[in-house]
Formats: sequence, C-alpha cells, structure tokens
Amino acid sequence: MIKPETIQKILETAHVEEVVGDFVSLKKRGVNYLGLCPFHNEKTPSFVVSPAKGIYKCFGCGKAGNAVNFVMEHEHYSYPEALRFLAKKYNIEIEEEALTPEMQQQIDERESLFTLNTFVNNYFQENLFNSEEGKAIGLSYFKEREFLEVTIKKFQLGYALDKWDDYSRHAVENGFKKEVLFKTGLSIDKGDKMMDRFRGRVMFPIHNLTGKVIGFGGRILSKEKSTAKYVNSPQSEIYDKSKTLYGIYFARNAILKNNRCYLVEGYTDVISMHQAGIENVVASSGTSLTVDQIKLIKRFTPNITILYDGDPAGIKASFRGINLILEQGLNVKIVLFPEGEDPDSFVRAHPVTEVEEFISKQASDFISFKAKLLLQDTAGDPSARAALIKDMVETISYIPDQINRTVYVQECSAIMDVPEQTLVNELNKLLRNKYRKKIRATEQEVPDEITIDKEPVKEFNKLDSIYQEQEIIRLLLIYGDQSFTEKNNDDEEPIQHNIAQYVVNDLVNDGISFTNASLTAIFQIYRSAVEKGEVPRTSFFVNHPQKEIAQKAIELISTPYELSANWEKNKIFVKTEEDQLQVLTKTSLLALKEKHLSKLLKDVEDKLKDNTDEEAIKELLETFKALKQIHTNINQSLQRQILP
Repeated sequence: MIKPETIQKILETAHVEEVVGDFVSLKKRGVNYLGLCPFHNEKTPSFVVSPAKGIYKCFGCGKAGNAVNFVMEHEHYSYPEALRFLAKKYNIEIEEEALTPEMQQQIDERESLFTLNTFVNNYFQENLFNSEEGKAIGLSYFKEREFLEVTIKKFQLGYALDKWDDYSRHAVENGFKKEVLFKTGLSIDKGDKMMDRFRGRVMFPIHNLTGKVIGFGGRILSKEKSTAKYVNSPQSEIYDKSKTLYGIYFARNAILKNNRCYLVEGYTDVISMHQAGIENVVASSGTSLTVDQIKLIKRFTPNITILYDGDPAGIKASFRGINLILEQGLNVKIVLFPEGEDPDSFVRAHPVTEVEEFISKQASDFISFKAKLLLQDTAGDPSARAALIKDMVETISYIPDQINRTVYVQECSAIMDVPEQTLVNELNKLLRNKYRKKIRATEQEVPDEITIDKEPVKEFNKLDSIYQEQEIIRLLLIYGDQSFTEKNNDDEEPIQHNIAQYVVNDLVNDGISFTNASLTAIFQIYRSAVEKGEVPRTSFFVNHPQKEIAQKAIELISTPYELSANWEKNKIFVKTEEDQLQVLTKTSLLALKEKHLSKLLKDVEDKLKDNTDEEAIKELLETFKALKQIHTNINQSLQRQILP
C-alpha cells in the first residue's frame, strides 16, 4: 500500500501536460494544449489539456480527468498501478513489498500476465548473458549484428534455452500458475505437461506505450526448413499484434520531437537505427499494417516515412496498407534502399550522417513513388497502363482532404501524361460510388419498423435546480479563494468578502441544500473548511480519491473556450468573470434561491388544493403571499420579468 504522503507527492509532481504529452501529440493554444483524443477516433482536435487546472477534457467523447486518471484510462491500470507508473516517471521512490507466491495469487489476472511476462523476460536476459548456450548462440548472434551491450540491455533482448519446458517450469517453481502461463501464450498446454512456446531462440520482448512487456518475438538461428524462422506470442488479454508496434515505447518521444515516424519491417531494423541515433522508428513486425497501428502513430505525428528494402514484390504487396494510412489523413513518404540492402544493413554500413542524408534525399511522396514504380511494368501495354491509371486514381480517392487530392491529381497527371480532367472525372466517379455505398450501408442499419421505447421521454422540469447548483459549485471551485469588495454606503469602510465564506454562510443561513449527491459532497467539504477558517484548493477536488467528486469537479471547471490574446492586442477589452466576481456571486446565489422558493411555492399550492380546514388555508395563504413577495423581489434583482 502506498503511503498518503507519497501519493500527495506524486499528485503534486505529475504535470498533466507532460503525462498526456507522452501519449498524445499536443499543440499549445493559449494557456492550454490541444490534441486528437486518444479515447475515440476524431479528425478535428477536441481534446484539451489545462496545465493551470491540472486536468484534461475531451469535448467530443466527454472523457476527463487528471494525470492519474489519464494513465488509468489509457493503459487500463488500477489506481495504485497508475501511481506507480507516475512515480517511476518522476523518480519518486515507493517502497514495495517483495512478491511472495501467496501475494502473487492475490494479484488480479491482468496484472498477473504483465508480472509473468516481466519475470520470464528477466529470465531470458539472464540466459543470454550467463548461460553457456545463451552466450554461445544468442549473444554471438547479436554481436554479429554489431549490437552493443548497452543496446541489447536497452531493448531487453534475451535467449530461450533449447529445452521443452525450461522457463515454464522455472515460472511455476517461483509461484506462477500454469493457467497464467497458458493465457500469455508463453506455454502450450499438452494435457499432462507444459511446453515452452519459445525454444532455442533469441528473444525480442514487445513493449506497450508505458514500457510493460506484453508479448515476445523469437527468432531461431538454425537453418532447419521445417521450423518457422520467427514465432510470436499469440493474442492475449494484454497483447493484440494488430494494435501494437515494435519499438513504440522507445520511439515515442523522438517521434514527437521530430514530428515524423519512420516505419520499418523488422525488429533488427528498429534496433540498428536506434543504436545509430535515429530513434523515431517503429516496426510493424512483419504483419500487414492495420488501422489501429496507424492510429497509434497518428497520436504522435501526422507524418510517416516508410523505409523499404529493395524488393519490389514486397513493396507492391504493402500498397493496401499505405492506402489505409492515406485514408486516416496522414502524410506518407517512401524511401527505397538500394537492392540487397535493408535499414539494418544500410545503417551498419554507413555513418549516421550519410543515412540521414540518404533518407532526406530519397524520400518521395507515396503517389509519385507508386506511379513511377508501377509505370515501368506497363511499357508497351495500353490495357495495363489504363489499369494503372485507375489504380492510381483509386489510391488518391482514399485521401480525405480535397485540396490534397487536387494536388496529387495534378502530380499524377504530369507523371503519367494523362489529361488532368480525365483523372478528375474518374476520381469523382469513385467518390460518388463510395458515397452511395456509405448511404446504402446506413440505410441497411435502419430497421423496417421503428419501435418507440416504452419508457417516456423525460420532460423538462422548470423546478429542477441542478444547473443553479452546478453554477454555485463551479464558482466555489474556480474562485473560492478569491475575494470581492463591497461598499454599503459612503460613510462605511468597504468590506472584503472571501467568496467561499460568503457563499457557504449565505446558503447555510437560508437553509438552502443541494439535490445532487456529488454537489452536496463538495459543498460539505467547503462548509467544513470554512468553519475552520480555510478554503480548499481546486487541486484537492481534481485529485480527490472519490471518483465521483473528482469527475464532477473536473466536469465543472472544464471549458472548450478561451479568450483570444488578440482582443487585448487590438485594444478591445472584454470583461471576464474575474472582473465581475461580486455580480457573479450574488446572481448565482439569487438564482439558486429562486429555484428553492419556486419549489416552496409549489408545495404550498399543492397543500391548498387538498386542504379543507379554513384556519389552515388562511395560514397557507399568508405563507404563500410572503414567499411570493420574496420570489418577486429576487426576480426583480435578477432583472427577470415574471409572466402571468
């Protein structure tokens, strides 16, 4: 269990913009940061991070929270796991108890998978450096590839001994359950015994964005044709290869810094480039590129450069994946290495400056690259040339931005010597067909008969005071520690009122309560603090351990709007809430009291309808008259006109 003072230190140290910025590409906008929401697919940024308030909020899907909440939501961590992650990021020491077999059994299933992968990964590294077999086979192979020891340790490379159940047996002996070994895919269930999935292979651990090992890739070094060269972890609760990119944990900061991601094919391509100092590189690990992998890159940059070896057949096979990249609105460039070279071999054979210069000079946009590459195959064949033109136009149709499509049509027209209008006509035909298919798909989703929910639609209740209650709590959260000065008359000294004290005392004196549980809880915290002569900070509520209180506070202080600095530059001065705190405070209180009085008046009206006692009716009428007068006075103060 983490001590409260340590939790407080983590919360005070963690900067929300730094934490979120590790996962999302953020751009400064005024005092806040803006980016694409990582929790839902969006093309226009609606995800706002506020350093001043210590929160993030997506005004598209509604997700909101602080630095800890973000890590919990993004990485599916528990609260203690998220705290440990942030403690590691900011080098805050947390004393941890050693895991015993009994404690291991108490860890939830998902965490058990992570813990097992880490345990086995450490064992693979131990084998590589300290076992005779590991040094003779695994370490020798890595050194042949010119990997330095510091690089091997950075990527946590290892070796699986060529035995049937070596690491499976070792894990069970150290308290791990067989079921967990099967669920990670590390071990294969053979009925009465376990079998290691990886045997006699150099091991490449695969990390998620936070550096946790989620799976493995194993390469065999023997030339046995009956054995697969590479074996990867199967799908599990923590590993989905279609949503994973090898090296993303080590590359993400460099991708953000360079605003570009290099995409290669294999593990060794990534490692060699990192070792050379080119760190903004990831690999699809030999699988066809998926939409989820593209979206993972898009979180950090809209610019992708794909580095290909000199195999034309392999390049052509990957074109479908590039269409997906274009469809997601990213900018794609292609670099083709000389025949017989791949990123790994090229980097090892050339100084890093030459590699960077080669990539810079050879990079061409995908449309031009594809047209020039395939044009060679159509020489003297008009039908093949026509098919290529249609293929190129189809590729351009995947680009969502109309201006970009127009530019590529012009470029394609010049390369292929085809009238631009011909390409435009073909493009428009394709776009119309895509639109029709989309409409038909939407129509198919609409049922023939629309059933109306039995539950009636909730009608607007003019007595509902939730909006006014929220406004009062918003006022306290944002301005509770501020004050306004009130002058009663010319003879008296101005009185300075602290807003929290003024609001709390006013509502308590008038017996006004809240109807919402979260708002009531926040108000009671303020009331207790005011009675002690204190005012809670906004961060206290944003980081509150009770999720409902924290979420409500974040919801109330979040806003998608920000006053532009250009107004003041142009000598246009706009009054802000801070300039009108006295009016804002008194108006908010009156508005809540008006709702409270409306409810009291309704209660009296209901009692009058059901009462036959003359004395009681007379008393109720007097109460109604008094309440009505107060109600009228409040509305006049609010400058509202009461309709008959």
